[in-house]
Amino acid sequence: MRPAREQSGYLGERLRRCFILAFAACALMQASSVQGQDAISPPGRLLASNCFQCHGPSDAAPGFDKLTGKSANKLYKELKEFQSGGEGENIMAYHARGFTDAQLRELTQWLSTQPRGAR
Repeated sequence: MRPAREQSGYLGERLRRCFILAFAACALMQASSVQGQDAISPPGRLLASNCFQCHGPSDAAPGFDKLTGKSANKLYKELKEFQSGGEGENIMAYHARGFTDAQLRELTQWLSTQPRGAR
């Protein structure tokens, strides 16, 4: 059996190592948490990716009406008009009906923050 003095030194060293490992693990978790937050898309961006199939990701892309740089309110009102059937039964009416009001708000808000000619 070790003398009490050796045991306390051994335990002290072991506790110090555990503390260092715990601190390192916390630091790694914090770093991965921050990186994960950067990887999260802004609200509306994923929803807008559906629009870009026809409208294109920028003003320079071929396609239908350009969406980037327009006001969120204008885009929202246009989509609500499609959703209500006021623009007829076309592909946009079907797309607009697939979104909730909250999703339309997120989608139009994100589009309105994109500069004209954005990619």
